[in-house]
Amino acid sequence: MPTRPTFSVLVVVLLLCSTATADQFGRFIYAGETHYGKVSGSQIHVLQDNLFTDSTKTFTNTTQTDLSVPINQVQWLPPTDAKKVFAVGMNFASHRSSRASAPPPLFLKLPSSLAAHNANINLPKDSKNVHFEGELVLVIGKQAKAVSIEDAPNYIFGATIGNDLTERSWQRKDLQWLRAKASDGFGPVGPLISTDIDYNNVVLTTRLNGKVVQQENTRNMIHSPAKVVSYLSQYFTLEPGDLIFMGTPGKTKALKNGDVVSVSIEGIGTLSNTVLRGE
Repeated sequence: MPTRPTFSVLVVVLLLCSTATADQFGRFIYAGETHYGKVSGSQIHVLQDNLFTDSTKTFTNTTQTDLSVPINQVQWLPPTDAKKVFAVGMNFASHRSSRASAPPPLFLKLPSSLAAHNANINLPKDSKNVHFEGELVLVIGKQAKAVSIEDAPNYIFGATIGNDLTERSWQRKDLQWLRAKASDGFGPVGPLISTDIDYNNVVLTTRLNGKVVQQENTRNMIHSPAKVVSYLSQYFTLEPGDLIFMGTPGKTKALKNGDVVSVSIEGIGTLSNTVLRGE
């Protein structure tokens, strides 16, 4: 008769599984200077240079300096200096669905719309109906042009967290979604990029003032990361550091002055911002 594993063996196996983590990188200000760093526990080991060094041959320059800084003493920045910020709409049936057989519905957010973790978001004075949209965000790692769906994952460096803030009234009445989606501060993102996580199968949770308001697994995305990257690369040259917001699940609601929106993704962390309304 086969023997059952002992309780202690099971505990060891569970601990080994729970401690396996992906590499995490961030971009931040420390002592008045901007750095990229690799996170290790409560410390960030400062990298020698920009995270992305060669757009066609290699993902990253992870050479570390002798400097490490406490993670609680940095001012976070958006995790890359993105030149292009794409976004996918209608990518979860629980929010609003598109046809899986069709191209992914796409729009642009401006790099100037990006905001860092813990930054206050000052909404335009005439905005009346700004909603949260917690999202997985892909980070491009090397130059991609006309790549296949099968090869597309090789161009994804990792994933971070985003909040695609949207002014619903403007979205309905403007010719383009530019004002509704890309006003200053309408793209909180970060703070960390995680590599080697299965971004096709992680749970995304959005909390409004501590209460869960969105929660869904990314396996329910209608258009996969590989499909989206491949499709975009047919028309745009994707560069290291470019970001792709992958769509939001569930229902959203209008934000009030002082609301705190926190978006968490397992294996990555939490992005949190306070919304302030202009008077």
